[in-house]
Amino acid sequence: MSESPLQDQLTGHEYDGIREYDNPIPGWWSWLFIATCVFAVLYYMAYQLGTAGTRVAQAYDNAVTANLILQFEEIGTLTPDEPTILKYMNDDKWLLVGEKVFAGGCVSCHAKEGEGLVGPNMTDDHYKNVKRLGDIAVVIQNGAANGAMPAWKHRLHPNEVVMVSAYVANLRGQNKDGRAPEGVAIPPWPEAPPPDAQVE
Repeated sequence: MSESPLQDQLTGHEYDGIREYDNPIPGWWSWLFIATCVFAVLYYMAYQLGTAGTRVAQAYDNAVTANLILQFEEIGTLTPDEPTILKYMNDDKWLLVGEKVFAGGCVSCHAKEGEGLVGPNMTDDHYKNVKRLGDIAVVIQNGAANGAMPAWKHRLHPNEVVMVSAYVANLRGQNKDGRAPEGVAIPPWPEAPPPDAQVE
């Protein structure tokens, strides 16, 4: 008597009375898996390593910029001066914007938490180019140290200058471990205005 088709497809493996049945997946399933792997590689190359404008990171940056523009419509274009910086130093929502600007352009020199790498430590009371609060915006806009600190006035919106200035000013007094103090100690920042005060 010939063996049944079912018997032909048993693998011969048996464990605890359970026999293994040889039932390979369909060929189209295997090809679909291979195609998915190939597509994943091509997708990664196109959207992570591709030309400018197609990368995921670039798309994210564009979306963040567009969102910032929408947010800035709430407050108009700010003047990066001492009263304005002082006002936004105490606004958590806008300090987050300043933190993002700092993360995007400043951490390579001043480190993630402002403790300083090749640039000065922003968390102590010593400053090389700042004597008063408004000077932070001046340094950000015009640069300092013969170009070691680049000028950002053509790369940042005036509101971004205000927000990142406010964020940097807020780092003062945290005294993070990093570069030793440089420059001279300066007086404390002025007192913050009342929450409902208008900035001229």
